Amino acid sequence: MTTTPPNLSISPEKVAFVVTKAHQYEMEAAEPELLADLTDDDAAPATGGRGVNTDRSELVSFIKGLNVDEQIDLVALTWLGRGDGSLENWDELRAQAAQAHNNRTASYLIETPMLGDYLEEALSEFGLSLEDFEESL
Repeated sequence: MTTTPPNLSISPEKVAFVVTKAHQYEMEAAEPELLADLTDDDAAPATGGRGVNTDRSELVSFIKGLNVDEQIDLVALTWLGRGDGSLENWDELRAQAAQAHNNRTASYLIETPMLGDYLEEALSEFGLSLEDFEESL
């Protein structure tokens, strides 16, 4: 029996963007010395270059710019990818995310370890992969 995936309020392209930015942020936060080695010393001043704070603030701004339904879906997708539910109980998972929704959604998501991996896994539950959206990112 095949189940039709539920409709999302957030576009898969937006989820893919969050995945990409979350992976960048996680990499930079985990290995800042590696990132420093990869950048050209003359490319950016020591205090003004792109880095963890820039990617974090970009991600926070993007998530805060989503409407409430999109934010709720993003949290529910995170939980789905983490294994806290399945597509069969998507409505319940989304209802829990709606009940928990507040003005700290962006911080909650960014502080979730492996956010990008969870969202990627959730996309795969919907039959989508990050590669489907690489050209639009």
